[in-house]
Amino acid sequence: MDIIFECTKTLRTPHTQNPFKLEISQTMNFGDFVALFGKSGAGKTTILRILAGLTPPDTGYIKVGDEIWQDGKYILPPQKRSIGFMFQDYALFPHLSVEENILFATKRKTDFISWLIDTMELNAILKHPITQISGGQAQRVALARSLARKPKILLLDEPLSALDSTMRLTLQNIISKLHSDLGLSTILISHEITEIIRLSTKVWCIENGNITKSGSTDEIFGAPLSGKVQLSGEILRKTPQGVVEIIDIACASQIVRVLYPTDDAKNFAIGEKVLIVSKAFNPLLFKIPF
Repeated sequence: MDIIFECTKTLRTPHTQNPFKLEISQTMNFGDFVALFGKSGAGKTTILRILAGLTPPDTGYIKVGDEIWQDGKYILPPQKRSIGFMFQDYALFPHLSVEENILFATKRKTDFISWLIDTMELNAILKHPITQISGGQAQRVALARSLARKPKILLLDEPLSALDSTMRLTLQNIISKLHSDLGLSTILISHEITEIIRLSTKVWCIENGNITKSGSTDEIFGAPLSGKVQLSGEILRKTPQGVVEIIDIACASQIVRVLYPTDDAKNFAIGEKVLIVSKAFNPLLFKIPF
């Protein structure tokens, strides 16, 4: 494997009453797109921060290719790790322009930087202050800045959670293209199942600091290969109608109504999170692990 990541860390979070131990031992290949999926407070962001060198583990071993990033007391400084980190809150410098934010880590505009700016359609706002651009534009700036040094690994901590569905899809397409074009190894934290399925090749499910499942999106979420995942949501109501039940599912800002055989509908409860999958014009429901 190209990337080996092993660590332990005792965590105390607002989401848990008692401390718990993060224990990770995972490997991934260069070029993988891995999604970290689990409840808030399970340790997802801590994993990214340990990889980036921003949070010290209690014990750890990190190897990227032939390079040791952590081994016992030896810790490679964050600035020497080939990592791009895109934070949920953008983490842009408000006193700098768009262009100055992108060039902050490199200090000069290279052909590669120009290509990034073109790819993310930022030329028209390069001189704009960060305070005068939209949320979607700010995320594109943050993504460009995280890639400016040509990192081997891209870490994405719920980067699109605050965007509307249209802008979210646009950024997903950009991230997918850059991951492929640049040959990145990417780790994404997301609570959106459709986003994970659209972007990732592998999923690590984390619960109370431990990876409980890992595999492809089909293996984790149970979607049939011939099906097309459309939406994820939460069951609001179930209304019996003879041999079928009407199941109302909250999906983003809309409610989707599904007719489902009564016997099969018994397997789903109000409040459960599900995937809606279309197959030969018939909707299928699959439970989401968390």
